[in-house]
Amino acid sequence: MKNIYGVTFSQLEDYFTNINDKKFRATQVYDWLYKKRVKSFDDMPNIKKEIREKLNSDFNFSDIKIIAENKGKDVIKFLFELNDGEKIEAVLMLHDYGNSLCVSSQVGCNMSCTFCESGRLKKVRNLETHEMVLQILKIEEYLNMRISHVVLMGIGEPFDNYDNVVKFISIINSGKGIDIGSRHITVSTCGVIPKIKEFMNLKSQVNLAISLHAPNDELRSRLMPINKAYPLKELIETLKEYIKMTNRRVTFEYILLNDVNDSKENAIELAKLIKGMNAYVNLIPYNETSHIEYKKSKKENIDIFYDTLKKNNINVTVRREFGSEVSAACGQLRANYMK
Repeated sequence: MKNIYGVTFSQLEDYFTNINDKKFRATQVYDWLYKKRVKSFDDMPNIKKEIREKLNSDFNFSDIKIIAENKGKDVIKFLFELNDGEKIEAVLMLHDYGNSLCVSSQVGCNMSCTFCESGRLKKVRNLETHEMVLQILKIEEYLNMRISHVVLMGIGEPFDNYDNVVKFISIINSGKGIDIGSRHITVSTCGVIPKIKEFMNLKSQVNLAISLHAPNDELRSRLMPINKAYPLKELIETLKEYIKMTNRRVTFEYILLNDVNDSKENAIELAKLIKGMNAYVNLIPYNETSHIEYKKSKKENIDIFYDTLKKNNINVTVRREFGSEVSAACGQLRANYMK
Protein backbone atom coordinates (compact mmCIF):
# COMPACT_ATOMS: atom_id res chain seq x y z
CA MET A 1 0.00 0.00 0.00
CA LYS A 2 1.40 3.40 -1.04
CA ASN A 3 1.87 6.31 1.33
CA ILE A 4 -0.31 9.22 0.17
CA TYR A 5 2.48 11.75 0.89
CA GLY A 6 4.62 10.06 -1.76
CA VAL A 7 2.12 10.65 -4.58
CA THR A 8 2.64 13.60 -6.94
CA PHE A 9 -0.30 15.69 -8.07
CA SER A 10 -0.17 14.33 -11.64
CA GLN A 11 0.01 10.75 -10.31
CA LEU A 12 -3.08 11.42 -8.21
CA GLU A 13 -4.91 12.85 -11.23
CA ASP A 14 -4.06 9.66 -13.15
CA TYR A 15 -5.26 7.56 -10.22
CA PHE A 16 -8.69 9.19 -10.22
CA THR A 17 -8.96 8.90 -14.00
CA ASN A 18 -8.10 5.19 -13.74
CA ILE A 19 -10.86 4.55 -11.17
CA ASN A 20 -13.36 6.38 -13.39
CA ASP A 21 -13.62 9.40 -11.14
CA LYS A 22 -13.01 13.06 -11.96
CA LYS A 23 -9.51 14.53 -12.26
CA PHE A 24 -10.45 17.48 -10.03
CA ARG A 25 -10.64 15.04 -7.12
CA ALA A 26 -6.83 15.27 -6.95
CA THR A 27 -7.14 19.00 -6.22
CA GLN A 28 -9.58 18.26 -3.39
CA VAL A 29 -7.32 15.62 -1.81
CA TYR A 30 -4.20 17.79 -2.09
CA ASP A 31 -6.11 20.67 -0.52
CA TRP A 32 -7.08 18.52 2.48
CA LEU A 33 -3.55 17.08 2.79
CA TYR A 34 -1.39 20.16 2.35
CA LYS A 35 -3.58 23.21 3.02
CA LYS A 36 -5.91 21.90 5.74
CA ARG A 37 -3.41 19.25 6.93
CA VAL A 38 -5.90 16.50 7.74
CA LYS A 39 -4.48 13.02 8.37
CA SER A 40 -7.32 10.78 7.33
CA PHE A 41 -9.42 10.36 4.20
CA ASP A 42 -12.43 10.10 6.51
CA ASP A 43 -11.84 13.77 7.41
CA MET A 44 -12.44 14.86 3.79
CA PRO A 45 -16.26 15.30 3.83
CA ASN A 46 -16.59 16.78 0.32
CA ILE A 47 -15.30 13.49 -1.14
CA LYS A 48 -18.06 10.90 -1.46
CA LYS A 49 -17.96 7.91 0.84
CA GLU A 50 -17.22 5.22 -1.76
CA ILE A 51 -14.23 7.20 -3.05
CA ARG A 52 -12.94 7.63 0.51
CA GLU A 53 -13.25 3.88 1.02
CA LYS A 54 -11.30 3.28 -2.18
CA LEU A 55 -8.59 5.72 -1.05
CA ASN A 56 -8.38 3.96 2.31
CA SER A 57 -7.83 0.64 0.57
CA ASP A 58 -5.12 1.98 -1.77
CA PHE A 59 -3.15 4.47 0.38
CA ASN A 60 -1.92 4.86 3.95
CA PHE A 61 -0.80 7.70 6.21
CA SER A 62 2.14 5.88 7.85
CA ASP A 63 4.18 8.43 9.78
CA ILE A 64 7.69 9.25 10.97
CA LYS A 65 8.42 10.32 14.57
CA ILE A 66 10.52 13.12 16.05
CA ILE A 67 12.49 11.37 18.81
CA ALA A 68 15.08 14.04 19.72
CA GLU A 69 15.84 17.69 19.15
CA ASN A 70 18.82 19.90 19.87
CA LYS A 71 18.41 23.68 19.96
CA GLY A 72 21.02 26.35 19.37
CA LYS A 73 20.99 29.98 18.31
CA ASP A 74 18.67 30.18 15.28
CA VAL A 75 18.99 26.44 14.64
CA ILE A 76 17.12 23.29 15.69
CA LYS A 77 18.28 19.81 14.80
CA PHE A 78 15.71 17.01 14.71
CA LEU A 79 16.25 13.27 14.89
CA PHE A 80 13.50 11.18 13.26
CA GLU A 81 12.70 7.53 13.64
CA LEU A 82 11.27 5.84 10.54
CA ASN A 83 8.78 2.97 10.53
CA ASP A 84 11.56 0.37 10.24
CA GLY A 85 13.41 1.87 13.23
CA GLU A 86 16.08 3.62 11.14
CA LYS A 87 17.12 7.17 12.11
CA ILE A 88 17.57 10.31 9.99
CA GLU A 89 18.06 14.00 10.68
CA ALA A 90 16.75 17.36 9.53
CA VAL A 91 18.12 20.77 10.51
CA LEU A 92 15.99 23.91 10.68
CA MET A 93 17.86 27.20 10.24
CA LEU A 94 16.12 30.46 11.04
CA HIS A 95 17.23 33.22 8.67
CA ASP A 96 16.05 36.79 8.31
CA TYR A 97 14.66 35.81 4.87
CA GLY A 98 12.71 32.77 6.15
CA ASN A 99 12.90 29.32 7.70
CA SER A 100 15.15 26.90 5.83
CA LEU A 101 15.01 23.15 6.37
CA CYS A 102 17.90 20.87 5.49
CA VAL A 103 16.39 17.46 4.77
CA SER A 104 17.92 13.99 4.46
CA SER A 105 17.49 11.85 1.34
CA GLN A 106 19.02 8.53 2.49
CA VAL A 107 19.62 6.49 5.63
CA GLY A 108 23.41 6.75 5.73
CA CYS A 109 25.59 7.56 2.73
CA ASN A 110 27.94 5.66 0.44
CA MET A 111 29.93 8.64 -0.88
CA SER A 112 32.57 8.25 1.88
CA CYS A 113 33.72 11.88 1.95
CA THR A 114 36.51 11.71 4.53
CA PHE A 115 35.43 14.79 6.53
CA CYS A 116 31.71 13.95 6.66
CA GLU A 117 29.91 12.35 9.59
CA SER A 118 27.08 10.96 7.42
CA GLY A 119 29.43 8.54 5.71
CA ARG A 120 30.54 7.01 9.02
CA LEU A 121 27.38 4.90 8.91
CA LYS A 122 27.14 3.50 5.40
CA LYS A 123 24.00 3.71 3.31
CA VAL A 124 21.28 1.41 4.61
CA ARG A 125 18.64 2.43 2.08
CA ASN A 126 17.13 5.29 0.11
CA LEU A 127 14.40 7.33 1.73
CA GLU A 128 10.99 6.96 0.12
CA THR A 129 9.43 10.15 -1.23
CA HIS A 130 6.91 10.36 1.63
CA GLU A 131 9.72 10.12 4.23
CA MET A 132 11.24 13.29 2.79
CA VAL A 133 7.91 15.12 2.54
CA LEU A 134 7.05 14.20 6.14
CA GLN A 135 10.24 15.80 7.46
CA ILE A 136 8.73 19.14 6.40
CA LEU A 137 5.16 18.43 7.53
CA LYS A 138 6.18 17.10 10.96
CA ILE A 139 8.42 20.06 11.76
CA GLU A 140 5.86 22.61 10.53
CA GLU A 141 3.24 20.97 12.75
CA TYR A 142 5.58 20.60 15.74
CA LEU A 143 6.72 24.23 15.70
CA ASN A 144 3.55 25.73 14.18
CA MET A 145 5.56 27.57 11.56
CA ARG A 146 5.91 27.64 7.80
CA ILE A 147 9.08 26.38 6.16
CA SER A 148 9.89 28.68 3.24
CA HIS A 149 13.13 27.14 1.93
CA VAL A 150 14.28 23.54 1.55
CA VAL A 151 17.81 22.29 0.94
CA LEU A 152 18.64 18.66 0.18
CA MET A 153 21.92 18.68 2.08
CA GLY A 154 21.16 16.35 4.97
CA ILE A 155 22.23 12.73 5.30
CA GLY A 156 22.75 11.08 1.90
CA GLU A 157 23.58 11.95 -1.70
CA PRO A 158 20.31 13.17 -3.31
CA PHE A 159 21.29 12.08 -6.81
CA ASP A 160 21.93 8.55 -5.52
CA ASN A 161 18.17 8.54 -4.81
CA TYR A 162 17.25 10.47 -7.94
CA ASP A 163 13.71 9.30 -8.72
CA ASN A 164 12.40 9.76 -5.18
CA VAL A 165 14.09 13.17 -4.90
CA VAL A 166 12.51 14.40 -8.15
CA LYS A 167 9.07 13.27 -6.92
CA PHE A 168 9.72 14.98 -3.57
CA ILE A 169 10.56 18.24 -5.35
CA SER A 170 7.38 17.96 -7.46
CA ILE A 171 5.21 17.56 -4.34
CA ILE A 172 6.73 20.37 -2.29
CA ASN A 173 6.92 22.71 -5.29
CA SER A 174 3.31 22.14 -6.43
CA GLY A 175 1.06 25.15 -5.86
CA LYS A 176 -1.58 22.67 -4.78
CA GLY A 177 0.91 20.92 -2.47
CA ILE A 178 3.29 22.46 0.06
CA ASP A 179 3.88 25.31 -2.41
CA ILE A 180 7.57 26.07 -1.89
CA GLY A 181 8.89 28.05 -4.87
CA SER A 182 11.46 26.41 -7.17
CA ARG A 183 14.05 29.06 -6.39
CA HIS A 184 13.61 28.32 -2.69
CA ILE A 185 14.61 24.67 -3.22
CA THR A 186 18.26 23.61 -3.51
CA VAL A 187 19.65 20.20 -4.37
CA SER A 188 23.24 19.55 -3.31
CA THR A 189 25.30 16.83 -4.99
CA CYS A 190 28.93 15.80 -4.69
CA GLY A 191 29.00 15.48 -8.47
CA VAL A 192 27.08 12.49 -9.85
CA ILE A 193 27.47 13.59 -13.47
CA PRO A 194 24.88 11.31 -15.18
CA LYS A 195 22.20 12.55 -12.78
CA ILE A 196 23.24 16.21 -13.17
CA LYS A 197 22.62 15.69 -16.90
CA GLU A 198 19.21 14.15 -16.24
CA PHE A 199 18.38 16.98 -13.86
CA MET A 200 19.32 19.68 -16.37
CA ASN A 201 16.94 18.15 -18.90
CA LEU A 202 14.05 18.77 -16.49
CA LYS A 203 14.75 22.49 -17.03
CA SER A 204 13.40 23.28 -13.58
CA GLN A 205 14.20 26.47 -11.71
CA VAL A 206 15.44 24.53 -8.67
CA ASN A 207 18.91 25.57 -7.45
CA LEU A 208 21.87 23.23 -7.94
CA ALA A 209 24.75 23.21 -5.45
CA ILE A 210 27.96 21.25 -5.91
CA SER A 211 29.97 19.97 -2.95
CA LEU A 212 33.39 20.84 -4.32
CA HIS A 213 35.75 21.25 -1.33
CA ALA A 214 38.98 21.08 -3.38
CA PRO A 215 40.35 22.86 -6.47
CA ASN A 216 42.35 19.97 -7.99
CA ASP A 217 41.90 16.24 -8.64
CA GLU A 218 44.64 15.03 -6.32
CA LEU A 219 43.23 16.76 -3.23
CA ARG A 220 39.58 16.22 -4.15
CA SER A 221 40.09 12.49 -4.74
CA ARG A 222 41.70 12.27 -1.30
CA LEU A 223 38.76 14.05 0.36
CA MET A 224 35.96 12.75 -1.87
CA PRO A 225 36.33 9.31 -3.51
CA ILE A 226 33.59 10.14 -6.04
CA ASN A 227 36.12 12.37 -7.79
CA LYS A 228 37.87 9.24 -9.04
CA ALA A 229 34.71 8.30 -10.97
CA TYR A 230 33.80 11.85 -12.01
CA PRO A 231 36.97 14.02 -12.11
CA LEU A 232 36.94 17.79 -11.97
CA LYS A 233 37.47 18.47 -15.69
CA GLU A 234 34.42 16.36 -16.58
CA LEU A 235 32.38 17.85 -13.72
CA ILE A 236 33.16 21.46 -14.70
CA GLU A 237 32.35 20.76 -18.37
CA THR A 238 29.01 19.25 -17.33
CA LEU A 239 28.22 22.26 -15.14
CA LYS A 240 29.01 24.68 -17.98
CA GLU A 241 26.55 22.70 -20.08
CA TYR A 242 24.02 22.84 -17.21
CA ILE A 243 24.37 26.64 -16.91
CA LYS A 244 23.97 27.09 -20.67
CA MET A 245 20.88 24.87 -20.87
CA THR A 246 19.06 26.13 -17.75
CA ASN A 247 20.35 29.71 -17.59
CA ARG A 248 20.71 29.10 -13.85
CA ARG A 249 23.61 29.92 -11.58
CA VAL A 250 25.46 27.09 -9.83
CA THR A 251 26.65 27.24 -6.22
CA PHE A 252 29.99 25.68 -5.26
CA GLU A 253 30.11 24.63 -1.61
CA TYR A 254 33.59 24.66 -0.17
CA ILE A 255 34.16 23.49 3.41
CA LEU A 256 37.36 25.05 4.75
CA LEU A 257 39.56 22.50 6.54
CA ASN A 258 42.53 23.81 8.46
CA ASP A 259 45.83 23.31 6.58
CA VAL A 260 44.13 20.93 4.13
CA ASN A 261 42.33 22.99 1.46
CA ASP A 262 42.39 26.54 2.85
CA SER A 263 45.66 28.03 1.58
CA LYS A 264 45.93 31.12 -0.61
CA GLU A 265 47.29 28.83 -3.35
CA ASN A 266 44.13 26.71 -3.10
CA ALA A 267 42.03 29.87 -3.50
CA ILE A 268 43.97 30.94 -6.61
CA GLU A 269 43.56 27.44 -8.07
CA LEU A 270 39.83 27.50 -7.35
CA ALA A 271 39.45 30.90 -9.02
CA LYS A 272 41.15 29.57 -12.17
CA LEU A 273 38.97 26.44 -12.17
CA ILE A 274 35.62 28.28 -12.19
CA LYS A 275 36.61 31.57 -13.87
CA GLY A 276 33.95 32.90 -16.23
CA MET A 277 31.19 30.58 -14.98
CA ASN A 278 27.81 31.84 -13.81
CA ALA A 279 28.52 30.56 -10.31
CA TYR A 280 29.37 31.60 -6.82
CA VAL A 281 31.32 30.01 -4.00
CA ASN A 282 29.83 29.43 -0.57
CA LEU A 283 32.69 29.07 1.91
CA ILE A 284 31.65 26.94 4.86
CA PRO A 285 33.48 26.96 8.20
CA TYR A 286 33.84 23.30 9.20
CA ASN A 287 31.65 21.87 11.96
CA GLU A 288 34.15 19.65 13.75
CA THR A 289 33.04 16.01 14.11
CA SER A 290 34.51 12.69 15.21
CA HIS A 291 36.93 12.99 12.27
CA ILE A 292 39.67 14.30 14.54
CA GLU A 293 42.13 14.71 11.67
CA TYR A 294 40.14 17.73 10.44
CA LYS A 295 39.80 21.08 12.18
CA LYS A 296 37.99 24.28 11.32
CA SER A 297 40.12 26.81 9.43
CA LYS A 298 41.52 29.73 11.38
CA LYS A 299 39.69 33.02 10.87
CA GLU A 300 42.73 34.59 9.19
CA ASN A 301 42.85 31.74 6.64
CA ILE A 302 39.14 32.11 5.91
CA ASP A 303 39.61 35.87 5.40
CA ILE A 304 42.61 35.41 3.07
CA PHE A 305 40.76 32.71 1.07
CA TYR A 306 37.71 34.97 0.72
CA ASP A 307 39.77 38.04 -0.25
CA THR A 308 41.76 36.06 -2.82
CA LEU A 309 38.59 34.87 -4.55
CA LYS A 310 37.16 38.41 -4.47
CA LYS A 311 40.33 39.84 -6.05
CA ASN A 312 39.98 37.24 -8.80
CA ASN A 313 36.41 38.39 -9.53
CA ILE A 314 34.73 35.31 -8.06
CA ASN A 315 31.35 35.82 -6.38
CA VAL A 316 31.84 34.46 -2.86
CA THR A 317 30.10 34.39 0.49
CA VAL A 318 31.06 32.92 3.86
CA ARG A 319 28.18 30.90 5.26
CA ARG A 320 26.98 32.10 8.60
CA GLU A 321 27.90 29.46 11.18
CA PHE A 322 24.97 27.39 12.40
CA GLY A 323 24.75 24.81 15.06
CA SER A 324 28.25 23.89 16.15
CA GLU A 325 26.75 23.78 19.65
CA VAL A 326 24.00 21.35 18.58
CA SER A 327 26.09 18.82 16.62
CA ALA A 328 24.67 20.25 13.39
CA ALA A 329 27.12 18.61 11.01
CA CYS A 330 25.21 16.08 8.92
CA GLY A 331 24.98 12.79 10.75
CA GLN A 332 26.33 13.95 14.12
CA LEU A 333 23.12 13.71 16.13
CA ARG A 334 22.29 10.35 14.56
CA ALA A 335 25.82 9.05 15.19
CA ASN A 336 25.71 10.18 18.81
CA TYR A 337 22.30 8.53 19.28
CA MET A 338 23.46 5.27 17.69
CA LYS A 339 26.39 5.08 20.10
